[in-house]
Amino acid sequence: MLTNNWKHFFRFATLLFSLTQFYSGDLHGQIVFENPKLPINIFLARQAQKGNIHLTDFILPMSRKDIAFNLFTLQDSIHKLSTIEKQELAFYLKEYTEFNLNRTDSILFFKKDPYKRWRAFSSENDGFQVRIDPVIGLETIQGAGKQVFKVSNGLQLWGHMGKKIGFQLYFTDILESGTRIDTIRQFNNETGIVRFENVNKDAKLLTYSNLRGSVSYEFKNGSIVLGNDQLLWGYGENGRIVMSDKAPAYPFVRLDYQPLKWLKFQYAHTWLQSAIVDSARSYPKGNTIYGSNREIFVSKFMATHSLNFFPVEGLSLSVGESIVYSDKMDLGYLIPVMIFKAYDQISSRYNINSGSNGQFFFQASSRNHIKGMHLYGTLFIDEIRGSEVFNRSKSRNQVGYNTGASITDLFLPYLSLGVEYTRINPFVYQNLIPAQSYTSQNYLMGDWIGQNAERLTAWLRYNPLPRLNTRVRLDYIRKGEDGSLEDQYYAEPQPGFLSSKVESQKQFLFEAGYELINNLHIRASYFKQAGIIRPKLQTSAIPSEFRFGLSFGF
Repeated sequence: MLTNNWKHFFRFATLLFSLTQFYSGDLHGQIVFENPKLPINIFLARQAQKGNIHLTDFILPMSRKDIAFNLFTLQDSIHKLSTIEKQELAFYLKEYTEFNLNRTDSILFFKKDPYKRWRAFSSENDGFQVRIDPVIGLETIQGAGKQVFKVSNGLQLWGHMGKKIGFQLYFTDILESGTRIDTIRQFNNETGIVRFENVNKDAKLLTYSNLRGSVSYEFKNGSIVLGNDQLLWGYGENGRIVMSDKAPAYPFVRLDYQPLKWLKFQYAHTWLQSAIVDSARSYPKGNTIYGSNREIFVSKFMATHSLNFFPVEGLSLSVGESIVYSDKMDLGYLIPVMIFKAYDQISSRYNINSGSNGQFFFQASSRNHIKGMHLYGTLFIDEIRGSEVFNRSKSRNQVGYNTGASITDLFLPYLSLGVEYTRINPFVYQNLIPAQSYTSQNYLMGDWIGQNAERLTAWLRYNPLPRLNTRVRLDYIRKGEDGSLEDQYYAEPQPGFLSSKVESQKQFLFEAGYELINNLHIRASYFKQAGIIRPKLQTSAIPSEFRFGLSFGF
């Protein structure tokens, strides 16, 4: 029997579906998301920075359809591209051409599909299309006292049903073996994991999975998606302060709607993992096998929406809001146009112990208004006392921000240089109700450096050959002591930024990646670090390490 919460959800989904039917018109593709870490995203971002295309890549993941549209746009103005860019464009078009050709009845095993792209399995006709490929990865990590071997295997599939529905699935099992394995993934930019508990507690083995999937429905000027993935919002070279890929994938419903060329609305409701056992709802299961209780976690949710304005080509201005709430699903946060903070105050009767954890965020981005440059800045407000912003004794400026700039084709074609600064004040992401902190699976939804920290990043990118991506990145990070809840809510004045127990670390990264054929990657990197912030969270850290990997499907 359905609970009231799920009844509300299905009513909401039915309403949205009805609206999309009403507004449906001529359709040209379906929504299938692409991995934001693939090199195609870097290629398109650089083309947007040069003014060759318009890209809304501060909201990720991007769909294959949007990627294809931008590739076709570049094809129409191919005279603007360098020789290397032309070769890369032709290479990527082999992967994303399905939206530009008529489908023919076919079924293939371990052959090239109708678009000259090798597939393990491919089948299509005029109203259906499916692609299935293996996911295979081998990687070694070597350093002083550290030897880790990583093996990944799984599959990915995606396809379209008719003109409106898209679907996809990505699943991998990952096994790491060796010495000094990073089992917690806390104070670094690697995506967190939910590890399989080793019965024998073998410190030299780590097993976990990566699962993503979605079903989408596209209507005129928009789409609605039910999925399990990571939703990214904002710009950042080594972390995003609003929504990042630090936390593992989570279920969501996502709505994108662009009624006007200069206006886009984005909404998502997500089901997060609190990692807190709800003792009131847990119960004895009648035996003592693996413990005596059936454990139920505290329910945790997050709703977010943003209005994104594009007043002139290359300029975007965004304002958004998010709310983290717990215990039970609330219909009010399933209404995309609701002002979450106002609704929370009314529904909780202005009682802080009954309310939720809300945030506001803003972003500005300028591309190619100064030739070849991308300028951006993001402001994240967790809590602020507007009337006392400049009063040091009473202010509660629990905010974070980043600002960055990069320029491409500097001195050499395909050479890009960038710099970025990020600052996150004390108490940001933290809340007096543990189940409403800005986390999922105990990983931050925002920037991985967390509260009371700053990071200065500089980077250099260069593609000397088609599909050969190289990058050098330098990071200087400082982090102070995490503030207590008592100080967060009662201290006046509040503890200053980096006022006590400041730790620092410097990082150097060189990485190179080459895509031999579509989706077959060779990657190598060298990483060096001086100083360790939060040593208890970086038990596997060493002064330097080397990585080399080969993957298909990543």
